[in-house]
Amino acid sequence: MACVAKERKSDMKKAAFFLLTAVVVLGLMFWGVLNPPPASAVPSYARQTGLACSGCHYAPPELNPAGRRFKLLGYVDRGDETKTVKTEGGKSRAALDLLASLPLSVMLETSFSQTNSPVPGTQNGNFEFPQDVSLFLSGAWTSHVGSFLQVTYNVQDDHFSMDNTDVRYANSRKVHGKELVYGIDLNNNPTLEDLWNSTPAWGFPWIASDSAPTPAASPIISGPLAQDVAGLGGYAMWDSHLYLDAAIYRSDHVGGPQPNPGTGAAYNIRGLAPYWRAAWQELTAKTQYEIGTYGMHMQSTPNAIAGLEDSYTDWGIDTQIDRTVFRKDVLSFRGTYIHESSDLLATFAAGGASRRSNHLDTFLANAEYHYGNSLTGTFGWFDTGGTVDPLLYPPGAVNGSANGSPRGAGYIANLSYWPWQNLQLGAQYTGYTRFNGGVTNYDGSLRNASSNNTLYLDAKFIF
Repeated sequence: MACVAKERKSDMKKAAFFLLTAVVVLGLMFWGVLNPPPASAVPSYARQTGLACSGCHYAPPELNPAGRRFKLLGYVDRGDETKTVKTEGGKSRAALDLLASLPLSVMLETSFSQTNSPVPGTQNGNFEFPQDVSLFLSGAWTSHVGSFLQVTYNVQDDHFSMDNTDVRYANSRKVHGKELVYGIDLNNNPTLEDLWNSTPAWGFPWIASDSAPTPAASPIISGPLAQDVAGLGGYAMWDSHLYLDAAIYRSDHVGGPQPNPGTGAAYNIRGLAPYWRAAWQELTAKTQYEIGTYGMHMQSTPNAIAGLEDSYTDWGIDTQIDRTVFRKDVLSFRGTYIHESSDLLATFAAGGASRRSNHLDTFLANAEYHYGNSLTGTFGWFDTGGTVDPLLYPPGAVNGSANGSPRGAGYIANLSYWPWQNLQLGAQYTGYTRFNGGVTNYDGSLRNASSNNTLYLDAKFIF
């Protein structure tokens, strides 16, 4: 045991050393870059609008008020170089709406991951070049239709696949002297359509290792359905204060046969899965804050399109506060709580759960300081707990739970730097105080929660 303790201390010292080194390197880069070039080679939204990335972001992907309005209005705002080809006879209605350049962008991401203790049988200090490559079709299609459409090549899967996709129609009108913005949205990830960074799809952490172990349990609205569903809905913003959104989802297993047989899929939506969102925002010269609620209900047949059903109901509350300090710096706080109730009739009947009724409770919060548009530091806390079920959360090396508990908790510290607005460098440390229900020997194979503490270094090139 003494040897194990010494090894843990040694691994922790190594992780701390790597994190300190990353912070120092990023700090030296920040102070050393005296005259960075202008942000001219930036993605398609910037080319379309004529604005730098900082025009819509505190730091990508975090939207500022202008960025939220750009998304609300369907990604169609543009600069002066838009061309229109009119119909015969010179009618005012445009037959063809052309941008000065195609709305295409590319992102290359490379990374380094190191856990406190290696995953048995694998190398530690994992370097990926690239981790992934993404192609974006992002911008205005017409004067009222635009998109954020991402296709990503993943090195582990060795193929391209659909990533986050959001296509929307938007318009506005005056009603009793107040502006009403309304639209229709098509997307493949619940909460992707949201305007704030306090809901799961665009929430913290902004970067993450794809090789380090992560806790097993999460609500369905917080990732398990991402890129595996298709949703259609409508939304409205009244007087820049009240935001309402409702959508319906169906399963859409990308890479699987069509029509969908459901085989091999953990979730197959029966009927329609409704999603709802309501939020209230207030905007002042220096402070913007939002408080809201969101949720989803789903009936699902695992591994089939018919038969006994599992039922999930998620509801959450969220808030976001952004405060401008020292002229250009911004202090941000975001938090969300999600409760999931489930009736696992199908899973219980198949022997995959020891009880039908289960629940999960997830709390996420983070505070962030933006030093201008070049440097940000973020600290976040996460905690998920719920019903103990040794069949639903079985034991197993690294990814299992020895006591059947879904409890996972810890913290994330991130430092990100943009020497240019189309290059992001990030250093992130994730520490676990509890993993899959335990602190020590959580998996029944002598692995501790802190063994999965992860140092992650990331670089994104966007052009």
